[in-house]
Amino acid sequence: MTWDLLLTGGDPHDIAVHNGRIAAVGSDLPRDARQVLDVSGRLITPGLIDLHTHVGPGYWGIDPDPVAWYSGVTTWVDAGSAGAYTAAGLRRVVAAATVRVRALLNISAVGLAGRTGESRDLANCDVPLAVDTIQANRDLFHGIKVRIDRETVGDNGVEPLRRGLAAAAACDVPVMVHIGTAPPSLDEVLDLLRPGDIVTHCASGIAAPLGRAVREAAARGVLLDLGHGSGGFAFDVLERQLDAGLHPYTISTDLHARSLHGPVFDLPTTMAKLLACGVALPDVLAAATTHPARALGLPGGSLTVGDPADFAIFRVRAEPTPVADAHRQIRVSPVRLVNEATYVDGRPLPPRLPAPPAPWIPLTDTQRAALDRRARDIRALLSTPLVDVDGLAEQFPRNSLHHSLRNDQES
Repeated sequence: MTWDLLLTGGDPHDIAVHNGRIAAVGSDLPRDARQVLDVSGRLITPGLIDLHTHVGPGYWGIDPDPVAWYSGVTTWVDAGSAGAYTAAGLRRVVAAATVRVRALLNISAVGLAGRTGESRDLANCDVPLAVDTIQANRDLFHGIKVRIDRETVGDNGVEPLRRGLAAAAACDVPVMVHIGTAPPSLDEVLDLLRPGDIVTHCASGIAAPLGRAVREAAARGVLLDLGHGSGGFAFDVLERQLDAGLHPYTISTDLHARSLHGPVFDLPTTMAKLLACGVALPDVLAAATTHPARALGLPGGSLTVGDPADFAIFRVRAEPTPVADAHRQIRVSPVRLVNEATYVDGRPLPPRLPAPPAPWIPLTDTQRAALDRRARDIRALLSTPLVDVDGLAEQFPRNSLHHSLRNDQES
């Protein structure tokens, strides 16, 4: 067989691609391929899977493709942007995207059309409608999303979560629950969750799970997801959890219109924040690849023969890099993960210029200036033919750009 693509010299091994799938892995594979790419000195990872993003219609949504090509994220899980009423709008996003988009259905049928409040009217939390929507869209929806905080649920307490759990049980899928400002209390929320359900914002400085309920939930198989977002991650909380043996099972960004330009930026930046807390690189990679794939039963997450040829090419640079959480606490990552190329189905994702932020998104002057610089750099790249990975890195040092964005935001 003549392969379509062969990556040679990378860590952990050579990878051959044919018809959009991984055809062979190993050391010193025969160079019988239409294109041979020398990736010596680079880390080759499965395409990253971001378990908590917002790419659907509504207040929070962003276009995934302009971020995917420089971050290595090939599968984006939209966490509740769409409810039953807006599932068709999410379908249009899926059809237009180059990356893979999967989703969690919001138990509120209106989804995230606005900033908050979608579960204040329990009539929106219609269990039969949610069940019917998932059953009719099994290829898209892999779980239920419920946001539980006082702004979202009003006086309804944990009833939206109970309804989400009922719908999830009927469809045999997990629930991802967002935790935030009480009431209801964190213990009330955690005590309802089943093995395989997911707690996102698990290291939040707003609702910091450190007590009995989170220990018992983790012991019975409830999964902890980072879910960074605009306010869902605090270094000091994560460090206390790690000391207590409570490790995030998955690392996700909660990337949306208000976190894309800081403090989150992208998944490699978020992964570096776990490295800054002493989590080992293999564990960080697993939490952004194999673990999210297992959590929702998604394809990919590994570099195995027969899998979709979704992978990312990174340089791991031993450069101490300051990183910030959602509360302006600073830690230093020992390395930088510099993405050089991202492939979906064996094809490299092309550079894409992002759309300007929506008019309702508040940005600082510093953020706006950084966005202008990024747009200029991407336009320059778009006007230059892409030759190879090395050339691409020379033309557009992507993480250098995001590093400057980070520094601007932190200052």
